[in-house]
Amino acid sequence: MLMSMTEPATEFATLTADDLVTGEAVALDLPPAGLGTRIASGLIDILATIALLIAAYVFLMIATARADAALQWAAYVGVTILVFLVYPTAFETLSRGRTLGKYAMGLRTVRDDGGPISAQHALVRALIGYVEIYAFTGVPAFFSALLSERGKRLGDYAAGTYVVRERVHLILPLPTQMPWPLQQWAAAADIAALPTGLALAVRQYLGRAHQISPQARAALGHRLAEQVAAYVAPKPPPGTPPDAFLAAVIAARRDRDAARLRREADFRQRLTQRR
Repeated sequence: MLMSMTEPATEFATLTADDLVTGEAVALDLPPAGLGTRIASGLIDILATIALLIAAYVFLMIATARADAALQWAAYVGVTILVFLVYPTAFETLSRGRTLGKYAMGLRTVRDDGGPISAQHALVRALIGYVEIYAFTGVPAFFSALLSERGKRLGDYAAGTYVVRERVHLILPLPTQMPWPLQQWAAAADIAALPTGLALAVRQYLGRAHQISPQARAALGHRLAEQVAAYVAPKPPPGTPPDAFLAAVIAARRDRDAARLRREADFRQRLTQRR
């Protein structure tokens, strides 16, 4: 259903926490990892942790062979904390959300908003993970990931994170071209930056216009053009089709943003050279 003209989003512009938005307001899906890859990654991490634990215990037995029982017990507790808490927390923090298993399977842990995790996120995941994976043999983690749309285990819910697939082949659509009859107008027009939702709606409309019936295309095109016109001065020449107007605005904003980024990069380079 089409939304009112006062709302910048349309049926095409539904942004979720899984979406990354490029400078041209193209939404890129950040897909959650599947249950199978999560299990494979988890098994690799479990095997690595157990191997590290055994090696640490063997070293500890040799190092504390002549120590009293209290010291040996304290040493075993300290090693257990290091292996099950400190090691995964430090590894995930320094690798920006990866573990050995995630490296092998092409996965990464991110925040719910798609950003990189911090040491706090990694520590919470490790604390809950010790209980749900090692203490309860992974049963709570399995059923939690099975029932979650994002494959979240209990540690992910507590930390506000989820695991995504990094090895995804992204196909970006071709950039919108400037309609040649509007080149002169667009060069002189004052075109403000569009809100992300509106820019995304226009970009998706232009990419899918051929899939829409002529009646729906005309109605949606006029609706979007009226919304975009509030950010443009002067208005396009009389008789300009909505599709051409929208394409000109998107292309002009892209070119101007690219030029601004180049100027900023050149300015930073000059400052660096002076130093």
